[in-house]
Amino acid sequence: MVGPLRSNAKGNEKLISDDSTVESIIYNLIFNYVKHMVFVMKVEEGPRFQYLFVNEMGLIYAGISEEAIGKSMEDVLPYERYLEIKKAYDRVVLLNDSVTYSDQIMFPNGSMGYTESLLTPVRDEHNKIKYIVAVTRDITELVEERNRLIHAEQKYRSIVDHTLDGVFTISLEGKILEVNPSGQLLLGYAEKQMTQRSFFDLIPDAEVQKFIGLFQQTVETGVALESLDCRLIHSKGYSITTHIKTIPIVINSKIEGVYVITRDISEQAKNAETIKYMAFHDHLTGLYNRRALLNDLEQLIKANKNRGTFALLSIDLDRFKYLNDTLGHLAGDQVLIQVAERLSVFNKDNIKVYRQGGDEFSILFEGSRKEITLLAQKILSLFTKSFYLHYQEYFISPSIGISIYPHDGKNAETIIKNADEALFRVKERGKAHFQFYRTEMNSVGAHIVSLETHLRKALAKDEFMLFYQPQVNLATGKVKSFEALIRWNSKELGLISPADFIPLAEDTGLIIPIGNWVIDTACKQIKKWSELGKKGIKIAINISPKQFLQPKLVETIKESIRKYKIEPSLLEIEITEGAMQDTAETSPILNSLKELGVTISIDDFGTGYSSLNYIKQFPIDVLKIDQSFVRDVINNEKDAAITTTIIHLANSLGIEVVAEGIEDKEQAEFLMRANCHKGQGYLFSRPISAKDVEFKIFNNGNEEMVIF
Repeated sequence: MVGPLRSNAKGNEKLISDDSTVESIIYNLIFNYVKHMVFVMKVEEGPRFQYLFVNEMGLIYAGISEEAIGKSMEDVLPYERYLEIKKAYDRVVLLNDSVTYSDQIMFPNGSMGYTESLLTPVRDEHNKIKYIVAVTRDITELVEERNRLIHAEQKYRSIVDHTLDGVFTISLEGKILEVNPSGQLLLGYAEKQMTQRSFFDLIPDAEVQKFIGLFQQTVETGVALESLDCRLIHSKGYSITTHIKTIPIVINSKIEGVYVITRDISEQAKNAETIKYMAFHDHLTGLYNRRALLNDLEQLIKANKNRGTFALLSIDLDRFKYLNDTLGHLAGDQVLIQVAERLSVFNKDNIKVYRQGGDEFSILFEGSRKEITLLAQKILSLFTKSFYLHYQEYFISPSIGISIYPHDGKNAETIIKNADEALFRVKERGKAHFQFYRTEMNSVGAHIVSLETHLRKALAKDEFMLFYQPQVNLATGKVKSFEALIRWNSKELGLISPADFIPLAEDTGLIIPIGNWVIDTACKQIKKWSELGKKGIKIAINISPKQFLQPKLVETIKESIRKYKIEPSLLEIEITEGAMQDTAETSPILNSLKELGVTISIDDFGTGYSSLNYIKQFPIDVLKIDQSFVRDVINNEKDAAITTTIIHLANSLGIEVVAEGIEDKEQAEFLMRANCHKGQGYLFSRPISAKDVEFKIFNNGNEEMVIF
């Protein structure tokens, strides 16, 4: 470097003197060490701008050589570049003031960058701009950083503006600073209507404290939190169920505010409520269901552990199955709806009504025993009024079993079981009333369960046997027929009364295989006695109503007769009047049995309905007068008249008559005078085993035995 001044051959102006050491040092610093580009331009008429000084950085980044010193900008720069830069210099002259402008240039390494230039005028003593000093700095990094920030801001803004969730920017005081379009749409407000408004004002009073707690916890801990069921108030006044998330706004490690992100879940909440309703309500009646009952029982037990009592009333509709089968299930459903409406009058704070299924209803009631009794009486009185269906009038009565916590159980299962046990006792004892649970009921119920278990195995274990009660010819005192009566001698339980296991067999359907065993055993016994020389001995067996209607009954009887090769007439089939109520079903069965050749008798005659009609329609061989008439035939004129009438009627129709339950000689003599053919009862003999029959009755070798 030859001197501090850069100029061309024609230039003769100096900015600093050659002999000034200080100026030389300053020049050297500017030229070699200042990292910014420095240009000193002389202003000429035009205006035109001439290079007087360019430091090292200026030469490098502007892409010009030292030969440019002394030349005009127009001569040095490409034309388009010149026009662009000249605009800035012209503004300095025009404004007579400093001008700043930004520019994009290509750096020597070929990369594009950004610069910022400050153009400062230098005036002479006449205040005329003589020079312009331009200082240009590389701001590429600043521009790129700013662009990155703008890009990030735009990405954030794009997310916030286009998300379907409402985004609220909240100050630490709870003021709304910003809200995105979804937030505006969610609540029906414009942004201006919400900014600077307290977010807490948008929450129902009952839920404000809950949200404030969530908000403050986020501010204090810096942890994002959420609430699944926060409600917000729409501009039109209705509530919106939302899912809310609070996220801290952290700037320089300091929490400056909170983002509140909201999502409308009103539809989901509505669906959840619907699902919950369906889970805990009966779809037909709208009452609470069994699941709700179990849930409420658990809650009541927890709440009442140290105080008070409550009752469970188990309600069953009497004879509803008959009504349902007669009218059809749709009509039955309508009756259940009407029953539910009546019971719903009891739905109060301390009373809840449930439908457990079918015709079973339950009521939970918190009250004293006296209040429980009063409630049960009110329920019964509700059903004194008839029900109407399709303009027809129907009467239905309820049976009610009651258990009380904690006396009758300390958990839900036991309380329900004991209420049902009490209900079962009501059903057993005439229905249409209520009964409280008693401890001994449970032991009976447990006995029934145990009895059923053993009954199901009794046939396989060969525990049944037939006993035979003689039917005595009242005129001769001789025996030609017996009634077979089943007995059960359990290996574990001992002798079980027929009164205990026959109804159970009916309920469980076990009466069918047991009845088939009786048929086979009776036929086998007829065969055996015939082989012993006692021909013509008849055995009567009882056929239950359920077995009588079985499609294979006739075939089963026919198979046993064929198997043992016995005379069909020696097998007598006893059926009750109750089994013959459905004439359309009964008639074909009786006719088939008659064709088979077996004897047909009506058991317990006179206790059912339309007895005379049965005699007229069906092929009856024997009438058995029920023991309820025979018992008081001596002392009761009506019983005597009825018994005599039945005997005379049967005789006139050619039907044999057997009187049951004869216990004293006077009864036997009365029946004999009335021309009753046969009698059976304890006067003659209790039911005895086949061996005892052979020993006590057949022991003298005669076919007919006198036992008077």
